[in-house]
Amino acid sequence: MAEEAYVKFSEITTSNLVNYLRIAETTQADLDLLGTILEAAKAHVLTYTGRDADAVDGYPDFTIAVYVISAEMYDKRTLSVDSERANQIVESILGSRSINLL
Repeated sequence: MAEEAYVKFSEITTSNLVNYLRIAETTQADLDLLGTILEAAKAHVLTYTGRDADAVDGYPDFTIAVYVISAEMYDKRTLSVDSERANQIVESILGSRSINLL
């Protein structure tokens, strides 16, 4: 049986985020922050789409959404009021698979 070519939504770890964000060296404070960011990003995906973790595991684009949301949370770390638009990649991924946007 072939291995999965992607990390499932439920299996994303802070180590995956460190790699995605290309953080060369991490402190425990960085890892703690990334853990919080990861949980918040996952919660956002599930709340936005109305799906549970088992349902999103079958779609690799949800993993990308978590990475992109996490990267924005990590990079910005402040409230930005410059733009009223959400990230278009995230909007596209989540909107296309949402079941609760009636």
